[in-house]
Amino acid sequence: MTPNDILRSIRYILNVNDQEMATIANLAGANIDAKLIDQFLKLEDDPLFKKCPDVVFSQFLNGLIYHKRGKDESRPALVPENTVSNNLVLKKLRIAFNLKDDEMIQTLKKAGQDITKSQLSALFRSSSHVNFCECGDQFLRCLLKGLAPKTSAPKK
Repeated sequence: MTPNDILRSIRYILNVNDQEMATIANLAGANIDAKLIDQFLKLEDDPLFKKCPDVVFSQFLNGLIYHKRGKDESRPALVPENTVSNNLVLKKLRIAFNLKDDEMIQTLKKAGQDITKSQLSALFRSSSHVNFCECGDQFLRCLLKGLAPKTSAPKK
C-alpha cells in the first residue's frame, strides 16, 4: 500500500479533517499544513495529487502514536524512518491504537482475515529473524478495515 492510501484510511478511521491530520503529523515535528495533507489525500489521477514521502509518512505515524497515547517526555522522541514498510506501519498502528494480540486477531477476523498468534508474532519480528514474515498489502488493508468500525464514532 502507498503512504497516501494508508493516510486516507487513517483519516477515515479517526474521522478527522485535513487540519487535524496536519496537527497529528506536527506532533512529531513534520511541519506540514492542511493544504499539503489535502494534496496527499487526493486520488492519483487528480492534478493536485502529491505523493507522500516516506519520511513525512513516518512522522505522521509517530504523531499518531503521540496523539492516541500521549507523549512521554521522559523517553526520547520517536525518530522518523527514511523507508517505511508495511511491517513498520503495522507496528506503529499497533502501538498507536494500543492493540494486544487478541484484539488484533479479533479486528482482523472482523475484516475477514484469520490469523494465529504465532503468525501474527512473525510480522513483528526483526527482518533478520528466521521466522520473520513480510506484511502484505491485503493484510494491512484488512487491519485498517477492521479498525474503522472499532474507532470511528458515528456521525450525528
